[in-house]
Amino acid sequence: AYYKGEIYDLPFNMNTFKQMWGVETKEEALKMIQNQTMEFYCINNLEEQCLSTVGYDIYGKLIKGYTEKQWGRDCKYLPPSIIKRIPIRFEYNSDYFDDPYQGVPVHGYTYIIEKMLEGIEVITDYDYLKHKGEIKCEHLVFTGPIDEFFDCKFGHLEYRSVRFETELLNQEYYQDNSVINYTDKETPYTRIIEHKYFTDIKSDKTIVTFEYPVDGFINNEPYYPINDKKNESLYKQYKEYSKNFPNITFGGRLGDYKYYNMDEVVPYKNAKPFYFVEDVDDKEKLAEIIINTVKGLK
Repeated sequence: AYYKGEIYDLPFNMNTFKQMWGVETKEEALKMIQNQTMEFYCINNLEEQCLSTVGYDIYGKLIKGYTEKQWGRDCKYLPPSIIKRIPIRFEYNSDYFDDPYQGVPVHGYTYIIEKMLEGIEVITDYDYLKHKGEIKCEHLVFTGPIDEFFDCKFGHLEYRSVRFETELLNQEYYQDNSVINYTDKETPYTRIIEHKYFTDIKSDKTIVTFEYPVDGFINNEPYYPINDKKNESLYKQYKEYSKNFPNITFGGRLGDYKYYNMDEVVPYKNAKPFYFVEDVDDKEKLAEIIINTVKGLK
């Protein structure tokens, strides 16, 4: 993360705490955090969640500005669940995930999707919502916005989106890491991605992408559901109404109006249309499912 000329490790770990406060041990880091945290009778929002767990230094420099840019809202009006998925480690470990198996597909994600769709008719440049009655099937799995499926009869669900600006640069590298978050509120983009770090490509040029957060409803492609109280209440109306259509399964970020990481929704050919990670408590078992799924796509 980059904050006004300062560089910090993310997610939060002992490297971050050493850079922030000069501490070197878990005990020193815990003492600093304990001196900065606040107690709340009930955690009602993201700001209170942060101030009760990591304190005002980390919240002020690494969370508040970035989060308010990303979501277009003050942290006081965002749910605490958004920040809970980010790990805090009291060890010198900068990994985001602690899963036993991590990696990027050898041939890229396009290849995996192509193999998954082999033997299945695929229609592109086709807006299903404009042609609902034209395709007949026994059971429909719909992964688009659930509110738009029902013509927004209860109102629009709100999303955030991202505008990507990609540049080809005549230099070997642009930054010292694959992803750097810009956590101050004044910088208009949230992060810069340098794709070269994900591959073994050697080149005297590099490609970088700047991510700008924008509103994701009405005119922009929806990316992130805004799971505040107002939108959650509205989604529950659509969820309840969808029970009148037992031959339709709504899934994915837009159908479930829920944030999912890629590894949290695994295709599983002999089970229900979506196999959710919430059904698997054992991470070793989950890793086995993912590996077997990928092997079946080779």
